[in-house]
Amino acid sequence: MTIEVGARIPSITLNVIKDGVQAITTDEIFAGRKVLLFSVPGAFTPTCSAKHLPGYVENFEKFQNRGIDVACMAVNDAYVMKAWAKEQHVPEALIMLADGNANLARALGLEMDATAFGMGLRSKRFALYAEDGVVKALKVEAPGEFKVSGASAMLETLGV
Repeated sequence: MTIEVGARIPSITLNVIKDGVQAITTDEIFAGRKVLLFSVPGAFTPTCSAKHLPGYVENFEKFQNRGIDVACMAVNDAYVMKAWAKEQHVPEALIMLADGNANLARALGLEMDATAFGMGLRSKRFALYAEDGVVKALKVEAPGEFKVSGASAMLETLGV
């Protein structure tokens, strides 16, 4: 079942790279904070690299100026996320989350089966905004689309 507005983000452990691979929980990411989490089907994939992540990099300060932290998630390992962040010139404060086993994607009910494309289990393309771990806005893309989860769309959704 897909998470809904008003629901609490489930407690899941993800990975980030900071002095090596570090575990980080969703509780640490979301507790007491305003967070915009966007998820992509895969690092280095065409739409994700040409549009989705770059939009958040370009608009990062607009979110930060409103007290909103930004996190990017993909079903990739932390080393891939670090390399992708470097290649995309991601600001250090934009959190690059590795959901390597799709644990958070599944817990949110936002996983997708991409085995037909040789990619295995992945996350759907989505963006959610949460305050203190409670979802306030959720935008999930239809398969193959990029209309509602990009930075511009979320700035509009949040009235930023």
